Amino acid sequence: MVNDKEVKTAVSPFAVRQDEKKVYDGKEGFASINQVVFKMDMGYINESHILALEVVNEFGYVTSRQVTQVLELRGKLNDIEEEKRQTKVAKWLEDLTKSKVIARYFFQSETGKSSYRAYCIDKIATYILKQRNIPTTWQPTENTKPAFAVKRKLAGNQVIIAYMQKVAAFQRANPNVLLYSKKYNVKFKPTGGMVTLKQDKEEVDFVFEVVRRNDDWQNMFAEKVQLYSDFYENFTKNDAGFAEKPQVVFVGEDIQHIAEMFRIIKKVGMILEDKDMYFTTELRHLEESLENSISVFELEKDTKKYKVVTKQLDILKLGENSAANTKLNEDTKYNANMIIE
Repeated sequence: MVNDKEVKTAVSPFAVRQDEKKVYDGKEGFASINQVVFKMDMGYINESHILALEVVNEFGYVTSRQVTQVLELRGKLNDIEEEKRQTKVAKWLEDLTKSKVIARYFFQSETGKSSYRAYCIDKIATYILKQRNIPTTWQPTENTKPAFAVKRKLAGNQVIIAYMQKVAAFQRANPNVLLYSKKYNVKFKPTGGMVTLKQDKEEVDFVFEVVRRNDDWQNMFAEKVQLYSDFYENFTKNDAGFAEKPQVVFVGEDIQHIAEMFRIIKKVGMILEDKDMYFTTELRHLEESLENSISVFELEKDTKKYKVVTKQLDILKLGENSAANTKLNEDTKYNANMIIE
């Protein structure tokens, strides 16, 4: 598997291209749960496949590389030679795709086809997961998301995985956290999920709002900013499960993009002060350390213009952590129709 430091690119692979389409790349035709059960009985689909399936379910849309990274962090690939791990995981995902347990897509634009594939679960997967009491919120409409929404999810997952890999203070992650706007009476999801960090006695939650340059992205982002502003303005302890206000981090495609995002925020209006709004790009998470991955906008007194500056954060220091190795179910959702074994 290619390490982050070996990735050489000036443009994120998860940036939106002009007239880009998401193209189905899975098995066509019909497949039944009975066929999958037979394959499981025969050992063609085994516990290794289920490990990969759990990661796809947890993160929504993922690449083969991302699945490998998560399984490595959780110690699930220790019995496989390091140079063979990516190939093994790719084979598990291919088997699941052929059995229509998961779906696979690539991206097509005028510049060509994407070099990677994105995986998400399909209907048959829900039977397997529910039988094992693994929560899943999958709906058929999940697989109809447009290209920009899938790339947004992939970018957010890459940010979360970088925190799992590189931040000693990392405690846990939730790719599917929900917030609530009291004024507009609506739940909304940070598009990049959430991580919890802990350094000594200090614990902080980072929520990531990933934005892509899709059609009409400015208006979509402006609407989301209003929801965030209301959430922070009317926040009380334990709202959405947070003891304290989480730190919002806006993730753009590049530096110019985050500047455009900041202008929209200032135009729409945000209850947070400038220093409390963090900005970054997913490419900055390819660096060895994330200490300098966060930027803020500061107003220069003389020119009265904003400039972007790096905000070094000690809580993002590089180091090994044990929290990423074990995923504990801290908030299990039980199925009332099942008997737990």
